[in-house]
Amino acid sequence: MRARLTLISPDYTRLWFGQAVSTVGDAVFSTTLVLWVATVLAKGEPWAPQAVSGVLLAGGAAMLFVGPIAGVFVDRWNKRATMLGTEVLRGTIVAMLTAVSLLPVHAMPVAVWLTLIYVSVLVLNSTGQFFTPARFSVIAEMVSGEADRARAAGIAQATAQTAWIIGPPLAAPLLFSVGLEWALLLNAVSYLVSYIAIRSVDIPAAPVPERAAASAPEKEPGAAEPAALAAGEGRKRTGLLTEFRAGLRFFARSRFLVALLVLAAIGQLGMGALSTLNVFFVTGNLHGSAEQFGYFGMAMGFGGIAGALCAGRAVKLIGARRTTWIGLLITGTLLFVYSRQDNVVAGLVLMLTFAIPLTTLNTAMSPLLLAATTREFRGRVVAVFYPLTRLSSLLAAALSGWLAGGGLPHFGRTVAGMHFTPVDTIIAGAGVLVVAAGVYARIALPDTEAAPAPTPDPVPAVKAGP
Repeated sequence: MRARLTLISPDYTRLWFGQAVSTVGDAVFSTTLVLWVATVLAKGEPWAPQAVSGVLLAGGAAMLFVGPIAGVFVDRWNKRATMLGTEVLRGTIVAMLTAVSLLPVHAMPVAVWLTLIYVSVLVLNSTGQFFTPARFSVIAEMVSGEADRARAAGIAQATAQTAWIIGPPLAAPLLFSVGLEWALLLNAVSYLVSYIAIRSVDIPAAPVPERAAASAPEKEPGAAEPAALAAGEGRKRTGLLTEFRAGLRFFARSRFLVALLVLAAIGQLGMGALSTLNVFFVTGNLHGSAEQFGYFGMAMGFGGIAGALCAGRAVKLIGARRTTWIGLLITGTLLFVYSRQDNVVAGLVLMLTFAIPLTTLNTAMSPLLLAATTREFRGRVVAVFYPLTRLSSLLAAALSGWLAGGGLPHFGRTVAGMHFTPVDTIIAGAGVLVVAAGVYARIALPDTEAAPAPTPDPVPAVKAGP
């Protein structure tokens, strides 16, 4: 019997393959930029942490300011065309940055290089704000049933973590042996592969929202279909701000969505600090080399795969709610323990272990978010949820970079026999914040495992013309 190389469905498999290749390219791209800024542009400078945090701030600003509005357009536009257009634009931007990277570093001032990197990251992530909700909507239509949707969430998590196994260890050799331009070129090619994969997929049209159809009044002869009005099709647009406000009201009326948002935001406060400072923690506190930093992304990747594989069983045994809050408590505790390590081997082991509950809880949250969202608001809900959680990470990146780069001058304390420096103190505090998110999740999430979706505003009747 021939092995089936299909995940859920042939179309989903092709879509997954394109995204897998693109995610590897993004992992190489992100790791390369952090390493290049930290070890080349800002090498030996006291403001190096701020320079690295600027990369994360640029990405976070795109999600914060572009993401919410992008969701309104995604709910209006053809999802397949949106995904294809974003891949073309992102591939073009990275290709242009690749061409500029052929110049020697001394050809431009450091400030110009940093500005170019920040602007490129800002535009790339702004474009991604249209791709993510479009893909979320496509997966929701392509994959039906709670079991398959949970499976799709697990596959996405495992794929992302696999990308971090492949990407970071590949980024460091590419950067230090053949140059920055090859790592950037790899990412540009990955967008091309994603574009081809999306073109090959037969994406189903969104069906008529049943709830809207049931609640709408019967139409008069020649009037637009009420269900089409609810879906945002076959009617005159009510305006960008009106539809955006409708999405915000839908979100705010869902106690479940609000609880998910708050705990995710608290958790991201902790994770943002780790993303900014880990390169300095590895090369300083753990006494590792810049080349070894890539292996920490690899360790997170292996742990993430294990977490994704465990997630389905964990949710089945104890439920999604318990999986979420217990996962946060374990993740925060392990992050604190990680901050107290002083050698590379122990740090790698803790990083791998830390990624297991982190990925498990992320996988458990994804189907809950999907279940709490009706079809016509998916783009806007995703475009509100992720930017606001990213805002927390953005604030943590800015604050941790400032504190480590000069906000805690000559900081050094010994408590209970443990010596704390600025970098490990901030990471330890991040662990405490993640534990706090777990405590909040235990208290705030509803006891029921089902995520009730709020009722959207009634569809306004179409006023007949004179």
